[in-house]
Amino acid sequence: MNNTFKDLKYKVFQSGNPIFFYIGINVLLFLVIAVIGLFSRLSGQGDIVGLFVSDYLGLPASISKLPERFYTLFTYMFIHDGILHILFNMLGLFWFGNIFMNFLKSRQFHFVYLAGGLFGGLFAVAVLNIFPLYANGLASVTIVGASAAVMAIIVAAATLVPNYSIMLLFFGEVKIKWIAIVYFVLDFLAIGSLNAGGSLAHIGGALVGFIFIKRLQSGSDWSKLFERKPKLKVVRNEKPVKKPEFKGGVSQQEIDAILDKISTSGYDKLTAAEKEKLFKASKD
Repeated sequence: MNNTFKDLKYKVFQSGNPIFFYIGINVLLFLVIAVIGLFSRLSGQGDIVGLFVSDYLGLPASISKLPERFYTLFTYMFIHDGILHILFNMLGLFWFGNIFMNFLKSRQFHFVYLAGGLFGGLFAVAVLNIFPLYANGLASVTIVGASAAVMAIIVAAATLVPNYSIMLLFFGEVKIKWIAIVYFVLDFLAIGSLNAGGSLAHIGGALVGFIFIKRLQSGSDWSKLFERKPKLKVVRNEKPVKKPEFKGGVSQQEIDAILDKISTSGYDKLTAAEKEKLFKASKD
């Protein structure tokens, strides 16, 4: 059991694989919240944990709440509402994340995931507050889930290698561009439903994934924002560099080598050229 936890810890936090990192963080938070919520219900306090998480970690649709809960633009993408919600998100992240990582870098994965989640949340809140259709229910709507971030990865992979095929149950081999298109169309058709916030966030994430790859293909890598800059250290040489001294046309290094030879083998073992060099140096 101890080895299992060590392996999980390594894969999530030390392997450097962003897929395992985000799946691990999402699953860990889901389990912690679920267990605390279970004990809360067993103690007769009801679902106060779920309500707290939704209110203070979920992204509020009402734009008036954002100034005091600005942090939810980040936290909402790591909170899930139910086992099926997190299951499908993590499966999508694993399948398409591996395709993404076959062609691109970890830094680019981090950028697309986080930017997709952040922009997806902002896009959803903006649209919900613009159109009158959503006005009446804004105060009670919160958005949770990694779907926008996952959708960014899915669309990025499909835009980069649209003809890459995967096997699907009942459908056989399917090109990933069709999977991304179906996801997008379903989300677009759902923006008039009760879960419009989630669908709008998916669309925002999809836009990030698509635009990122198109910009990358034209030579602009937005993920360089995450690139570590080398630390430059200025070193001042207080003492001037000592130049080799030459005596009688013979360098100090040559003299030292000859003296070392004398100390180990004796003067008689010097060649004629070495004796001549030593003689010239002594005359200087």
